[in-house]
Amino acid sequence: MCRIFISADPASYDSRTRSVRLHGVVTSIRLENLYWDVLDEIARRDGMGVVQLIERLYDELVAERGAVGNFSSFLRVCALRYESLIAQGRLPRDLSVPIRSLDAQQVLHGLARPGAATAAPPDEPGHRPGALRH
Repeated sequence: MCRIFISADPASYDSRTRSVRLHGVVTSIRLENLYWDVLDEIARRDGMGVVQLIERLYDELVAERGAVGNFSSFLRVCALRYESLIAQGRLPRDLSVPIRSLDAQQVLHGLARPGAATAAPPDEPGHRPGALRH
């Protein structure tokens, strides 16, 4: 199992810091190169640069939640969520399809909400006491 993960190119998990100006305030964001690559792909799908994508994500996060918290972790989650949605077939693999052209409600329809895992009913095949179902 571990061979799948340890054979990754070491350059992909090297970190890189970028300076970004968010509404006139310069901040530094440090992410592993693989995350920068995924964020770059997301940005290119919508005709933006990575900095423009980061600014938009920051603005929409503040508008939705009122606070940012750990923004670097948020960006990592965005990259993982993007890859997960593609793997699930919820986002098209075709990079010529802009994300902004998709209906977010349709993409997210039926997705389990965080913390919404429930215990499997006892009569379900393969049930183990305390097992969670997602």
